[in-house]
Amino acid sequence: MIYICIPALDEAQTIGVLLWRIRQVLADFPRDYELIVLDDGSTDGTEEVLAPYAQVLPLTVLRNARTEGYARALERLIREAVSRSRYPKRDVIVTLQGDFTEDPGDIPRLIKRIEGGADLVGASQTTPSGEMPRALRWAHRWLPWLFRRRAIPEGIVDPLSGFRAYRVIVLKRALAEREGAPLLTRRGWAANAELLLAVAPHLRRAEGAEVALRYDRRQRPTRFDAWRTLKDTWGLARRTPRARPPLPAASET
Repeated sequence: MIYICIPALDEAQTIGVLLWRIRQVLADFPRDYELIVLDDGSTDGTEEVLAPYAQVLPLTVLRNARTEGYARALERLIREAVSRSRYPKRDVIVTLQGDFTEDPGDIPRLIKRIEGGADLVGASQTTPSGEMPRALRWAHRWLPWLFRRRAIPEGIVDPLSGFRAYRVIVLKRALAEREGAPLLTRRGWAANAELLLAVAPHLRRAEGAEVALRYDRRQRPTRFDAWRTLKDTWGLARRTPRARPPLPAASET
């Protein structure tokens, strides 16, 4: 089973077309799937847009009465999907945004790499379509640099990307390790890096996949806060152990 988890806040203009595009993509990719959308206290009609899709798609809509933020929304989605999974070693969770900047057409590539043996596949962007805000260009270029010598999984190029595929078992183990405590405490993009670090000890193999972001599809202003993201990411990077150098090869005698 593929669980596609989408946090949404005031995405009335894009969430419907995103769901329909996912349906089209997975119609040509014969896997069972469920869509789980969390409406994080939207006030723009997102709830009304989602309602008819729940009648024709394998869609569950969760809702927060008030906006709780990306990290809490993402964690609630993950916990919901993990609780539903009957075969966590085979099932997959895909996370992506509700603003349609990430192309659902890339989902099969991520899933095929999980089926090929990876436990995590993280997307990294190629040249995006549409005008990319200056702050976002800066962030994509420099924020991953903070983790360059940290213990992030080999193969992951962009630790801040939220477009990923996970084997359910690694998230289940990360949640169990917390014994009920929150998995995510950082805000915005830093929560994606925090999630990566939480699952890292449970991974056998991680891979990256290049995707093209589509900023021309987003119908609202960016919510990216460069200064807040820098502070949260820097704080997280400082608390992350440095990667250990590889052990020298054993000499043959």
